[in-house]
Amino acid sequence: MISFEHKIFREEGVNVLEIDILPSKLCNFDCIFCPAGRTEGRSDKQKSFGELAGGLRELELLLNKYEADVVSLNSKGEALLNANVEEYIDFIKGRGRVVRLVSNGYLLGVDKYRLIASKCDEVFGEIKTVNEDDFQKAQRPLTGYTLSEYVNNMASFRQQYRGRFIFAVTLIAGYNDDEASVEKICAIIRAIVSDEVVVRRMEDERFKRKLGINDGDFERISKKILTSGLPGQEGSNRVLNNGNLADGKWLAERNGNCYRRCQRHRQT
Repeated sequence: MISFEHKIFREEGVNVLEIDILPSKLCNFDCIFCPAGRTEGRSDKQKSFGELAGGLRELELLLNKYEADVVSLNSKGEALLNANVEEYIDFIKGRGRVVRLVSNGYLLGVDKYRLIASKCDEVFGEIKTVNEDDFQKAQRPLTGYTLSEYVNNMASFRQQYRGRFIFAVTLIAGYNDDEASVEKICAIIRAIVSDEVVVRRMEDERFKRKLGINDGDFERISKKILTSGLPGQEGSNRVLNNGNLADGKWLAERNGNCYRRCQRHRQT
């Protein structure tokens, strides 16, 4: 019998059902700061975790149990690597729910995975390290992966994707909180042109002492990232006292343990 870990929560006025479709960790990275622990055998190949029918039954039970507006596939690893992920996405959409895929973003440049992800209403990509040496040593990707290809994969996906692309930046002390790294983050954001940018920090207690960002630096760096290179506002830092951008198309605000910038209407 297949059983998915899950939780329900409120986000911006809607109910979100988060489902982990990976019974065990499977990822193309082995990040030293991953809250899910080490990756035993990195891979970018899909793996079966039981019969499709069993997974669909579990999804039906969860959708009947919870009144969810959004179903978020956020797994301990890369959700795209579940061999049944496309069928799961189709099933959830067939039940009238918004489907959100949370991905590390690297595989979005691979045709097979790009087509699967494009079925979703919302897709998350992310960045944690911003130079090649840190990417290799701290995120420990599969051999042959590069940081530049990582960014290009997300940028190329975003160009053809018609849904909502959300780009997450995780600030990590000693890795991307210095001025030069923040400038690189801003350049990456401008290259990807997402619908929403979320800036967060390490919250897992195992990593907060060495890798956590204090409140003051978190606010300062987040504001810089979220107000850098806005369409038509390059270099602008016009932020109101309540954190809202003085701009008609964008909203930057503190939301729980993250700051976010939302584009209200997609630009054409």
